[in-house]
Formats: sequence, structure tokens, C-alpha cells
Amino acid sequence: MPQWLKEPLVHFLIGGAVLFGFFAWMGTPADPASREITIDSETLASISSGFEQQMGRAPTDAELDNLTQRFIREEVLYREALRLGLDQDDAIVRRRLAQKMDLIAAAQAEAANPSDEELQAWLEAHPTRFANDARYTFEQLWFAEKQAADEAQISRDNPEMSRDKRASIELPATVSEMPRSEILDRFGQQFASELDALRPSEEWQGPIPSGLGWHLVQLTAVDASDLPPLSEIRARVEADWRSGTAAERKEAAYELLREAYTVEIDR
Repeated sequence: MPQWLKEPLVHFLIGGAVLFGFFAWMGTPADPASREITIDSETLASISSGFEQQMGRAPTDAELDNLTQRFIREEVLYREALRLGLDQDDAIVRRRLAQKMDLIAAAQAEAANPSDEELQAWLEAHPTRFANDARYTFEQLWFAEKQAADEAQISRDNPEMSRDKRASIELPATVSEMPRSEILDRFGQQFASELDALRPSEEWQGPIPSGLGWHLVQLTAVDASDLPPLSEIRARVEADWRSGTAAERKEAAYELLREAYTVEIDR
């Protein structure tokens, strides 16, 4: 099998073509000029399946009758809305359809299966997320408001100027080889996650948020030497890789579709 056939984005396009062909064969979208609505056994099975997925049981005969009447009501109103052209030039409908396409693209992206090489590279790029207890050395300046932190960031080459503007809080200004678990306890999850993304530097970085306010951070050292091998934490690494690259892979799916369009903008 050619390598390109294994790409999830190719599967996305093929799946879209199959869906398009299926709906065309079924005669959908609904013809607003038609006054005939057919509820066949497949439609009833689909209605029943949707109820069962939500409620954890099959619907009773009475419930299925009610659900069917609701389906018919929705179909009637949908066709009449099409007859009136309510789907045309409607920003809400347009946005909703675009969101549904985005969800389809995201679902296809979520189906991607990373190789061990990709996961190893992710593990090496984000060691502090997986080390048994990474240790950090840094200085931090705390601010109650982001605007104050942004103003202090301008003078980050002269930290003393920033210190004059900072507020006081019961947090250490200097941290030496503090375990990540303790950082979680004292600074919170949001701060720890933002700290994971920083690289040691002599410069002040941020501001980064926490549940307590905003911080400028001068991260001088990170010790993540106690890093388990991929084989022991593969599930954790894959879950982190999947959440960390979801937006990127969804955007790649869009770009693949976008390439098929020619766009002209009249100024």
C-alpha cells in the first residue's frame, strides 16, 4: 500500500467523498419542493439508536412514536425553512455548518496513530511533563493584574524596576530545585503547566497566569533527569501528544481542503 494512503488526512477526504455519495444516493439534502416524507425502517432504527445511546435502553413503543412525530415536525419545519430561503446568507447557519465540518476534521485528526518515533520525540521535547518529579530553579514576580505584569515586562532587563511594581503575596520570590509536585501545591496546575513550556533563560519570561494572578519568571534550571522510558509511559505520552497536537492536526486538515479552492478577493 502506498504510504500516502495511510495518511489520516487522506482518509478524511475519502470519507467525505463517501458521505457525499451516500447522501446523493439517498436523495438528501431534502427537496423543499417535496411534500412527501418517508419514514422507513432504517430511519426508525436510527431514531431508536439515538435514544438508546442517550438513555442506555431501547425506547418503548410510545416513546418511539413521540420521537418519530418530533422527527417529522423537524423535517416539516426544515423543508419550509428551505422553501423560504432561510438558509441563505444566514451567518448563524453558515457558522454552524462550518463548525460541523471542523468537528469532522477534528474527529479524523483524533484517529491518527503516532509512531514510537513521534512519541519518543514528543517525550524528549517535553521531559518535565513525564519525569517522576522534575525540579525547577527560578525567580518569580507576582502581579494581581495582567496589565501591571505587562508593564513590568517592558523593564524585564532591569528586574529591580519590576520589583517596585509588584504586589506582595505569600509565595517565594526565589525557588531552588523545587519538585514539580510542590510547585503544583503552592502555585497551582495552571502555573505548573505554563512553566513546563518555558526553557531556561537569563531573561524574564511571561507573564504567565496562575490561579493567584500573573507572574514574570526567570527560569534558570530544570532537572528532568529522572525520565522513565517510553515503554513504561507510552499511554501517558500518547494522550499528551494527542491533546497537544489536536489544533495543529485540525488546521492541517483544513489546509488540505483549502488547497482545492481558488479564492479571488476584489478590493
